[in-house]
Amino acid sequence: MVKAIVDISENANRVLNIVKARHSLKTKSEAINMMSEIYEETFEPELRPEFVKEMLELQKNGKFIHFKSMEEFDKYIHDA
Repeated sequence: MVKAIVDISENANRVLNIVKARHSLKTKSEAINMMSEIYEETFEPELRPEFVKEMLELQKNGKFIHFKSMEEFDKYIHDA
């Protein structure tokens, strides 16, 4: 577990207290962890444009092997 001393605004402190109370949490640390998990679940990272370009290029010109099932894929991996 990482320990940190943070400076937060009065408003952020009120929000933490509300989250803590609504979810019957014991500490503000638990409230911060919960908020972090919720943010992580809803956050969609944007892909860098150069990565998107590279993937589109691979899709267009790359050599791919298509598998009908995971078992077929596993067999291919283990036989290689």
